[in-house]
Amino acid sequence: MKRFVVFALLPILLLLGCSKEQKEINLEEGTPGYQLAKDLTPILPLLDPEVNAVLISTNTFTVTTGEIIQTLYSNMGKRTDQLKTFDAERLKTIIDENAVKLAERKLLLEAAIKAKSSVTPEEIDKILNIQYSRSGGEEKFFQILEENGIDLEFVKENIEKDLQIQNYLDGYFASNILVSEEEVQKIYNDDKTASVRHILLSTQKMTDAEKQEIRKKMEGILSQAKSDEDFAELAKTYSEDPGSKENGGLYENFGRGQMVPPFEDAAFSVSIGEISDIVETSFGYHIIKVVDRKKETRPLDEVRSEIEAQIRQMQQNDVYQELLGQLKEKASLQIIEY
Repeated sequence: MKRFVVFALLPILLLLGCSKEQKEINLEEGTPGYQLAKDLTPILPLLDPEVNAVLISTNTFTVTTGEIIQTLYSNMGKRTDQLKTFDAERLKTIIDENAVKLAERKLLLEAAIKAKSSVTPEEIDKILNIQYSRSGGEEKFFQILEENGIDLEFVKENIEKDLQIQNYLDGYFASNILVSEEEVQKIYNDDKTASVRHILLSTQKMTDAEKQEIRKKMEGILSQAKSDEDFAELAKTYSEDPGSKENGGLYENFGRGQMVPPFEDAAFSVSIGEISDIVETSFGYHIIKVVDRKKETRPLDEVRSEIEAQIRQMQQNDVYQELLGQLKEKASLQIIEY
């Protein structure tokens, strides 16, 4: 079964950076993190390093703006310059989202330590080797650490902490996820793949007013499609999806979990040969015509282990969110509003 990876690895450092475990972290004047915070303060005064505002409080730790800025700089380095081009609303969203992620990581680490989650040297070495590869080799990795003023042992400590969390979660999932025969039968009998044609009108980075205009245009296309006009030709004419436009909007034999949820829901629920109403996703507005769906053809005994793994994977996010909720409640986690 695929591991539930909470913290993706970046080319150099772990997602949540290499901040020391302290109750409150302050940026030191003269450091890159301090300068970044000063540069961002005119956009978002909340980030003033002299104030070091508390974003999240619990009964065991706090998360401050200084800690978030340091985490962002540790992960992005000079790429944090792009933050200076953002408006206050977008910048605050980034800060708030990272504060929540960091608080959740700390809560999970506390739980992992309490559960005596352990990590072997071999596990740490495996992650380090991945980092070496993504950095262009071991020598390049050490060079980057030196340029950023980061000690290798410090990086190893943080790798160990994230592995502690991962191993703790693996054990927690094993104890809290049960697969029933009823669930196995349902998945086995459900359609396994779908083939559709679709038309996309993109709405990415558009205002609400602009999106309304696009929707009106899509309503006109939907009317044409439901008037028995050739759907493939409509897709070639109107669709803004470069991956399928020239092929008449066709996507064939894709399984569950491969498309964004609203698109998948329509592909597996609309009757074969029928056309959906307008479906909105993060990409824009879609009209979907279901061409075909197929069921599993192999015997159940042959695919049982695959189905059980699929069910566990589907349940993991719900169990994970429930765990986080319990940890937050126990820690009296509070997000400070500004």
